[in-house]
Amino acid sequence: MKKKLRNLHFKSNSHLFSSNKNEVASKYCKNRLFNLCYGYILLVTLFLITSKVNSQVITPMTLPFEKICADSNYNEFNVTFEIQGFSNSASYVVELSDSADFSNPVTTTILSTTDLAVNRKTIKFAIPQDLVGSEKYSLRIKEKVSGIASPLFPSYVGSKIFSVYYKIHNNQFTINNLKPTADYCIGGSYVLSIDAATESNNSPLKYPSLRYNWYKNNGLLLPETLVASDTKGTYTVTEPGTYYAKTNYGTCTSNSYSNQVTITESTGDSNVAIVSSLGNPFCLTDGETTLSVAAGTNYKWFRDNVLIEGAINQTYSTKIPGVYSVVVGIGSCQSTGSINLQSNDFTAVLDIPKENTIDTQNDQTLEANITTNAEAPNYKWYLGGVLIPDAVSNTYLIKTAGTYKAVVTQTVNCIATKELNFQVSDLGLKDIPNVISLSSAINSWDIPVVYKNAATNVTIISSQGEVIFNGVNYTPSKWEIKDFKSVNPVYYYIITTRDKQEKKGSITIIK
Repeated sequence: MKKKLRNLHFKSNSHLFSSNKNEVASKYCKNRLFNLCYGYILLVTLFLITSKVNSQVITPMTLPFEKICADSNYNEFNVTFEIQGFSNSASYVVELSDSADFSNPVTTTILSTTDLAVNRKTIKFAIPQDLVGSEKYSLRIKEKVSGIASPLFPSYVGSKIFSVYYKIHNNQFTINNLKPTADYCIGGSYVLSIDAATESNNSPLKYPSLRYNWYKNNGLLLPETLVASDTKGTYTVTEPGTYYAKTNYGTCTSNSYSNQVTITESTGDSNVAIVSSLGNPFCLTDGETTLSVAAGTNYKWFRDNVLIEGAINQTYSTKIPGVYSVVVGIGSCQSTGSINLQSNDFTAVLDIPKENTIDTQNDQTLEANITTNAEAPNYKWYLGGVLIPDAVSNTYLIKTAGTYKAVVTQTVNCIATKELNFQVSDLGLKDIPNVISLSSAINSWDIPVVYKNAATNVTIISSQGEVIFNGVNYTPSKWEIKDFKSVNPVYYYIITTRDKQEKKGSITIIK
């Protein structure tokens, strides 16, 4: 029996992978030795299969870096490894995982793969730009198809856990609106805030995933103190000192840090700064701006020295320009502040009234001029709602009666538009009656509505030179005809418009 088993052990392996295991067993095992022999064949088969799988191995080489500190200027890193048992067509990915937990790994971008030798490769990779980062990342290589992964790669300092960050913001930024000092009352506090992004301020607040470390500067001879770690964009100061913020990129150095602000503690009344969220002046088209002050226990807000009812919070939102003041109470200490809040709005006025007349029959014209303090103004003129071509200056010569509109647009800084509407009537086309028949249904002297206003003066004179009526806002009820001593008496009128144009004529009364 021992001889048969030894012979069986050295048979060709092709028999061990026969599609009919009973046939193989019956060939080499007889009678009562069948079960023992079959078990041996199965054990050898499993050993060979296991050996084949275990022969696929990815072996880490030492990483050429201590940590990964990437940004927009540098995001290329190399990892070298050896392989065994994989086909030439196999492909690999570089995975990162926080705290060495690869249940949800970060997949990097493969930039290139280089064969250094038959069984050695180098992969150049880039990390994702939205990676928040930490101090506890690890790295491994995984073959895509089989899913076989390497052990963790050691860095050149030997650690298998290292820092990985993508510095999405790597510029200096400002806090406290770049004001170098601030103060607060005893028992109170002061909130330092990272300034919002503007055209001239590349604020890290544009990237919500970022967190910040806040420091207290203890002078040249002493190390700085970390006073708040991994916070959002604010820090509440409760003791005097000089403070600043850095974007939290762990042990990766960066240029993403703020200016320094020196904060003092006040023992009595003091002035407090009011900050406008949209700046000062602010743009009305951007909506309300939020006024804010240092933290206290109670607040009272005023506009133009008038108390604003219900404005009792640390902030107050408004879109109305004016002089705003606040009283901040902190125990027995009281701070006051004021800001002359202005808008980037502009003024635009016409040098003619809303109601105008011209006499087109005598080729009379009217020049309209716009005066404005708008920055880089743009002008458009409309007649009857239709754009007038080539009318693009602040002056327009009117030759036609109608409804006009001038539109002025401020084109820089704060984009805004104003409309100026006015009316032009044709004086030459307005008929003034010169006969009044007392026997008709209309037995009074009426005039066109264009002359019935506060800017047009009407004078009525009898043939004897007596002034019957002289004034503005003429209506028929203001002249009661009583003189019938002569047959068909005659009166005279003078109508003077606001632009000093006169219309003269006679009125004959008939029975």
